[in-house]
Amino acid sequence: MLIHPLITDSESLLALCERLAKSPFIAVDTEFMRENTYWPDLCLIQIGNEEEAAAIDPKAEGIDLTPLLNLLVNNEEVLKVFHAGGQDLEIIFNMTGGTPHPLFDTQVAAMALGLGEQIGYSNLVESLIGESLDKGARFTDWGRRPLDQRQIDYAIGDVTHLAALFPKMLKNLRKTGRGAWLDQEMERLAEPANYANDPAEAYKRVRISSRKAEVLGRLKAIAAWREIEARSKNLPRGRIMKDETLADIAAHPPTSQEALARVRGLSAGWKTNDIGARLMDALAAAHPLPADEMPQREDKPGLGKEGALVADLLKLLLKIRSRESNVAARLIARSEELELLAAGRRQGLSILEGWRYEQFGHDALDLVEGRLAFAIRNGKLAMTRTEAET
Repeated sequence: MLIHPLITDSESLLALCERLAKSPFIAVDTEFMRENTYWPDLCLIQIGNEEEAAAIDPKAEGIDLTPLLNLLVNNEEVLKVFHAGGQDLEIIFNMTGGTPHPLFDTQVAAMALGLGEQIGYSNLVESLIGESLDKGARFTDWGRRPLDQRQIDYAIGDVTHLAALFPKMLKNLRKTGRGAWLDQEMERLAEPANYANDPAEAYKRVRISSRKAEVLGRLKAIAAWREIEARSKNLPRGRIMKDETLADIAAHPPTSQEALARVRGLSAGWKTNDIGARLMDALAAAHPLPADEMPQREDKPGLGKEGALVADLLKLLLKIRSRESNVAARLIARSEELELLAAGRRQGLSILEGWRYEQFGHDALDLVEGRLAFAIRNGKLAMTRTEAET
C-alpha cells in the first residue's frame, strides 16, 4: 500500500480525493481533542482504500477541505467505513450539517458476527487480521504542531488496518447471510438528526428526580441557556455549570441574583457578574413544561411486579438466542424494548420487525403470550412449546 506524506496543501488533497472517489469504499478515521472545548477540535483526518492512504492536517494554513468533505458527505457512490464512528460523524456533521452516507461501521458489524458487544478496534484487528496495534501514540497531544512521525504512522495505521478489515468482514457477513441485517443499523447511524445538538433538548440529558412541570420547565430553560453559553465560549458545558447544580437550581430557584452566591457549585462572583444575570433572565423566562413534553416515567407503564418477572424471562431468552445464533445480544434487542413487550406493547418495537422478529421476536412474543416456556432437559435449559400451542 502507498502511504503518502502528511498532506498539508489543497492541491495534494484534491488529487487524493479525486482518486479515492473512484473507489468502491474508503476507510476514515479522525484524531481530535475535546477535553477543554465545547466543539471537538479536529486535529487530523486519515483516509484511504486498499491501495493508498494518507493523513490530512486540517490545521495546515490555507488548506481547503472542501473536496474531502464533499467526498464524505455528498458522494453516494463510495461507501465510507468507520470503526465506532459516532464521534467522527459528529465532527463531520458540525462541519457540514450532513453525515457520511452510505456508511459501514465495523464495530456494529462485529456484533452481527458474534465478536462481542462493543469490541475494541485493536482486538478486532488482532482477531481478523492477526496483527497487534501500536497504542503508544494513542493519548498524545494531537493539537500540537509539528506532529512527529510516530503520531502520523499511528494515525495512518488505523485506516490501513480498517481498509484491510472491511473486505474480510463483508465476506463473512455474506457467508452468514447477515449483511442485510445491518442495513437498518447503518442507516440509523448515518441519520443527521442523531448529531444535531438542539439547546431546547439539552434538559433531557440532565438527571432530576422531580416530575413537576414548573421544575422541568425551569430545567429546560436553564439547560438551553447553559448550552448557548458553552457554545459561545467554546467551553465544555460542565465548565459553565455542573449537571447537579443545574438540577438544584431548577428545583430550588434563587429569588435574586445575590442568592446565587449561596448555591452549591457556584462561586460568589455569580451574584454580580454578567453570566449570573443571564442565568436569572433565563429563569425568569421559564414556563412550566407542557403536558405533551413531560418525560415518561422510568418504571414502564403497566409493567408492575409480574411484568418485571416476564421481562427477566425475556432477557434470559435473549441470552439463549444470542448464544445459539452467535450474535451480540445488544444488536438483537435492548432492555427497554423487552420491558415494553412485557408491559403489553406490540407496536413500534424493532424486535417485532424484519430479521429481529425471525431471530428472536417471534419466540419472545410466544413466551409473553404463553405459547413458549422454559424447561430443563438432561440438566440443560431448553425451550418448549406449551400444550396450548401444540
